[in-house]
Amino acid sequence: MYESYYKLSGKPFQLAPDPYFFFGSSTHKRALAYLKYGLSQGEGFIVVTGDVGTGKSTLVRTLFGSLEGKDDVVAAELVNTQLDSTDILRMVAATFGLAHKDNEKSSLLKNLENFFIARSREGKRCMLVVDEAQNLPFETLEELRMLSNLYYDGRTLLQIFLLGQSEFREHLRDPALEQVRQRVTASYHLAHLDVEETQAYIEHRLRKVDWKDSPSFTAESFQLIYDFSEGVPRKINTTCDRLLLYGFLEEKSRIDGEIVKIVTAEITEENDAGKEAASKAKIPSITRDAALPSDASALEVRVHHLEKELEDIRAQFRKEREFMRKVVQVSLNFDDL
Repeated sequence: MYESYYKLSGKPFQLAPDPYFFFGSSTHKRALAYLKYGLSQGEGFIVVTGDVGTGKSTLVRTLFGSLEGKDDVVAAELVNTQLDSTDILRMVAATFGLAHKDNEKSSLLKNLENFFIARSREGKRCMLVVDEAQNLPFETLEELRMLSNLYYDGRTLLQIFLLGQSEFREHLRDPALEQVRQRVTASYHLAHLDVEETQAYIEHRLRKVDWKDSPSFTAESFQLIYDFSEGVPRKINTTCDRLLLYGFLEEKSRIDGEIVKIVTAEITEENDAGKEAASKAKIPSITRDAALPSDASALEVRVHHLEKELEDIRAQFRKEREFMRKVVQVSLNFDDL
């Protein structure tokens, strides 16, 4: 929608991880270097952690992109990690394209070992990337450790990269995972972007879609985007996407501090409303309202709350309808140009 208005060749702030938009901040460059170092070592665990939205998945896609054209590495990625020790073996087998549905644990292990040995004989190395590692039960991590212990002709058959949220670092400190920790050959934690990197990140993604300073961003807008997003790439993407949509709807050629304040206030309001709705869905409220008479029955109280919630929904519907009306109107005006 706003891409045509600002003459952009694509959508710069999509949420899907895309190595085309990889931004080499100081922390992401170091993390990528650690991944490549681990790849060169060919053994053990490489651990990369970071808060939600800091770019771990994009980092993996970028690493995979660097392997294109190389036929000496067989790489696979595993995302579903809430699995027990047997199911994790099935998922690993499936990821590498092996039979897995009705196989028992011993059969799965043998099939995987045979596959890894066959690749080793071909002069290839196998690499497994496990995302969302913070969800792995301890016994599942131990099963992965056993896979990383497979050797053939003096070489490790499988190298494993563990990507997880910040709490995964705490998990690894558990005494029960001592043997897993001993297999970690490199570890790195992704930090948030600072204010200068936030501006560079935004401009980098815009330039990737042929941005010609339309819309322009003021220095204050960059500072406010950083304050709101806390330097988290995913939050930056969400905020900037909404800023460009707002700029398109209001026909703005410049994103200034006032616009950022308006948009971030809207996002905050929506997030708060979403949390409140989720809370109400889990725990229906029948708390007595101060405006009701003290002798009101529980049913009356509930009806009162339902009426209030219905009015809130109607108000939100009116707001969204007005928003869509503006979208359609601006689109029609733009098409007539």
